[in-house]
Amino acid sequence: MISLTTFLIVCPLVFLGGFVDSIAGGGGLISLPAYLMTGIPVHFAIGTNKLSSAMGTCISTLQFARSGYIRLKLSILAIVSALLGSFIGAKLALHLSDRYFSLILLVVLPLTALYLVFKKNALTATHVSGNLTLKQHVLIMLIAVLLGVYDGFYGPGTGTFLLLCLTGIAKLPINLAAGTTKVINLTTNLTGLTVFLFNGKTVLVLGITAGIFGILGNYLGARHFSRSGAKIAKPIILAVLGLFFIKLIV
Repeated sequence: MISLTTFLIVCPLVFLGGFVDSIAGGGGLISLPAYLMTGIPVHFAIGTNKLSSAMGTCISTLQFARSGYIRLKLSILAIVSALLGSFIGAKLALHLSDRYFSLILLVVLPLTALYLVFKKNALTATHVSGNLTLKQHVLIMLIAVLLGVYDGFYGPGTGTFLLLCLTGIAKLPINLAAGTTKVINLTTNLTGLTVFLFNGKTVLVLGITAGIFGILGNYLGARHFSRSGAKIAKPIILAVLGLFFIKLIV
């Protein structure tokens, strides 16, 4: 039996996680600890978080699609690539400790934060009105595969890294990069959720209730992003990277 206190802790933090996730990714760094701090067993916490996250991401993805930030062909290529990467990552997770990724991220996270601070045009790129180049498509697929491996193996902050790579490496405008990120995240969330549901590792009542709060957070965050774009994304990404770095050290 889930207590009222559990709902009072989880729901507001899932709302906050949804708001952050819809803008800059990394909402799981807020929502998953919310479940864990209530004493829910770790596998149930992860599975229930997948449920509420998938509900929220669904709404923000629709909001981005309505705003014209999602391209069908590009999304299909990215989804297929990410699923391939996730499969490889999940296989690696069976044989390797996530300690390897943790050690790499202790170097990568500060460098990423420095890049954002000192590169004035970070998260900005030339507006794309026509078709993307072949080079951009190849880069996007490679990014989706590599971060799919990361998501399947380890996971936290995948949305943030996707947004940074799609703008910084593939040179997508932040709106299109954010829309593509949402599509990939929704796919991996639903895939993970399916596994946890089939194994009975979700607390449905809590997950659905928190998911409603997550939907509201994602909806408000997506609307805020449409108005502010990179202006609001940059400080939130820096905050998410800082939180992630602290979590790794602890």
